[in-house]
Amino acid sequence: MSQGSLFCASGYRVTEIAGVDEAGRGCLAGPVVAGACILPAEYDLPGLTDSKQLTAAKRAVLYDQIRQQAVCWAVGVAWAPEIDAINILEATYQAMARAVRSLKEKPLFLRIDGNKTIPSYALQQDIAQEYVIKGDGSVPAISAASVMAKTFRDRLMIKLAKRYPGYGITKHMGYGTKVHMQALRELGPSRIHRLTFRGVKEEQPIQKQGSLF
Repeated sequence: MSQGSLFCASGYRVTEIAGVDEAGRGCLAGPVVAGACILPAEYDLPGLTDSKQLTAAKRAVLYDQIRQQAVCWAVGVAWAPEIDAINILEATYQAMARAVRSLKEKPLFLRIDGNKTIPSYALQQDIAQEYVIKGDGSVPAISAASVMAKTFRDRLMIKLAKRYPGYGITKHMGYGTKVHMQALRELGPSRIHRLTFRGVKEEQPIQKQGSLF
């Protein structure tokens, strides 16, 4: 599969552009995770699209393929205490910036899924960027970042489920499902819950369960 021209409409080579997306922003528990990915001009990633439109099995296949084929990729994480301290939007910016700064190859241009770019104070470097509404389904590099962020986060949540049993984390990955809300009412929040979020803050005090890991 090819990305077409070696240059995109912005004038940058496709190998100079990183796609950026997040996973877990709307969850009640667990971190928000951002992915950043630079794809080569040619790649073979059949079925690549918005991670939310893919099954877990298909995401897992693409995750391994992207790891092998990407010019580089990285993830950035912002945990619940940081989310509570600075709010979810600012924490998302920080996670995205961490992912970008962790890339082995420095991109010259960023394409961000959504309707906002990353503030310069978070990036701590000057990189041209643009946002792309619904870019996770239309821009391959953003789709790849989406898959990496979602898969990384899901695997992290599966590990956390063993440390925080009783919440049914593997069934909802931290989202506010009926099962999750019932567990919150019965157990109260854990250390990985976002205590400032509606649905969680009403159920405090927090359960004392040691460190996050």
